[in-house]
Amino acid sequence: MIRHKTREVRVGNFTIGGDAPIVVQSMLNLPPENIEANIAQARALEQAGCQIIRIAVPGRAGLDLIRPLKQAVNCPIVADIHFDYRLALAALEEGIDKIRINPGNIGSMDRVRQVALACKDHGVPIRIGVNGGSLEPEILHRYGGHPTPEAMVESARYHIGLLESLGFYDIVLSLKSSDVKTMLDAYRLAAQTFPYPLHLGVTEAGTPKIGLLKSAIGIGSLLADGIGDTIRVSLTADPAEEIPAAYDILKAAGRAQKGVTIVSCPTCGRTRIGLIELAKQVEEALRDCEKPIRVAVMGCIVNGPGEAREADIGIAGGNGEGVIFRHGEVLCKVPENQLVETLLRYIDEM
Repeated sequence: MIRHKTREVRVGNFTIGGDAPIVVQSMLNLPPENIEANIAQARALEQAGCQIIRIAVPGRAGLDLIRPLKQAVNCPIVADIHFDYRLALAALEEGIDKIRINPGNIGSMDRVRQVALACKDHGVPIRIGVNGGSLEPEILHRYGGHPTPEAMVESARYHIGLLESLGFYDIVLSLKSSDVKTMLDAYRLAAQTFPYPLHLGVTEAGTPKIGLLKSAIGIGSLLADGIGDTIRVSLTADPAEEIPAAYDILKAAGRAQKGVTIVSCPTCGRTRIGLIELAKQVEEALRDCEKPIRVAVMGCIVNGPGEAREADIGIAGGNGEGVIFRHGEVLCKVPENQLVETLLRYIDEM
């Protein structure tokens, strides 16, 4: 699968872009004044596999949260800042690892210059976050008042131009929309237009059920196209729910660097074992396995070594029993109640 090549940008201990693995992000959603609760949420995110954590910095309380967070977790911390350039400057002094800002909404060119030069001095990148719901009025007017993909890319071009004119190139770009089709078209156009790494996401995606569906279609489609360097699945839920969702999307799009991908059939009249429960047991048992393998759980010999031949290892059911196969070759036959145990033993040996 061909990867769209972008510039490399360093964020704390991670590289975004180039040939670097795709990075998973999330954002704290608690009032910044409650430092202990934010630390607990950040630790839960890190334990779940989050690699970069973003925080809102609406004022002094957000600034006071930066140092305690950096002491509590190893994840780089990103400051999300709007309108007040002084918050960006102060966040840099507190040790922030990345700034998320729109250069055009912090005022004069002198303010943009101050932020860009301070970020350059601190070795801190800037993510330009273009959102379909908050485009510049003059750009919207040129596109009939609608946040079209072309309007979003024009906004990105404007903001990028401000930073490039100051010799600043440590840029990450996002072009998010709550409309999946608009988001897809905007990112695809941006990938053809700019050399900078792309942060993928469907903004305001919704509650877990619809939010995951929209994110899987939007983020997953772009990943399958080879587009995207870092992702966030935005859900109206506990941020820790975003992390497994993000990794599942990476696996489904063939972009995961680690972890098990489960392949299982939907069952049919040929199935003579409790496949649904078996599949749940296998999924749960391998949830924390980091081996980059494809594991098949199939109901019968038709869907077993045949259709699942490309799996690294798998189960194919029979009548109260089943076989363990590896790359289409049968390894052994065991009773149904020993299938999961035997499969896991073979996986441990891989």
